[in-house]
Amino acid sequence: MSLLFRNRPPISQAFTWPVLVMLLSGCAGDMNDLRQYVEETKSKYQGSVEPLPQFQPYKNHVYSVFDYRAPFDPPVAAQEQEVANNNGAAPDIQRRKETLEFFPLDSLQMVGTLEQQGQVWGLVKDPEGTIHRIQRGNYMGQNFGEVIRIEEDSIDLLEIIPDGLGAWVEREISLTLGEQT
Repeated sequence: MSLLFRNRPPISQAFTWPVLVMLLSGCAGDMNDLRQYVEETKSKYQGSVEPLPQFQPYKNHVYSVFDYRAPFDPPVAAQEQEVANNNGAAPDIQRRKETLEFFPLDSLQMVGTLEQQGQVWGLVKDPEGTIHRIQRGNYMGQNFGEVIRIEEDSIDLLEIIPDGLGAWVEREISLTLGEQT
């Protein structure tokens, strides 16, 4: 208590002690009426808790179809067709890509041809406006398109595209003079 009254004047100390005594004496009164009220309230509201439901024990399921095809594998007929369709056409993934292979084929435009000493060159404009000189054996487009023929009004390509079943399919496509594909 000495900490409580350390910085207080003596008049407040004389007033504080009687107040504290009165407050504490108020708590020591008869509490029989409170106890009686609590007992009545407890007896009125007898709560009931429903019993827990009975759960059936878990039955293990035995997976017995290990010998069947996995659900995400293609059906056997599709696998056989894939083997039949695999004609050996596959792109050379290890080959270094040429400049025109970074552009979609439909964004490239043939703008002409050039012939020097019996060698025919095709002139192709990329989307950035740069004109490239290509010859037979060069690649262009994003589907591994190899230039197989250059004529005055078209450039023919052999593209290798996936067939959706894991194999590759070859298709011919042409880039014509003045048109985008």
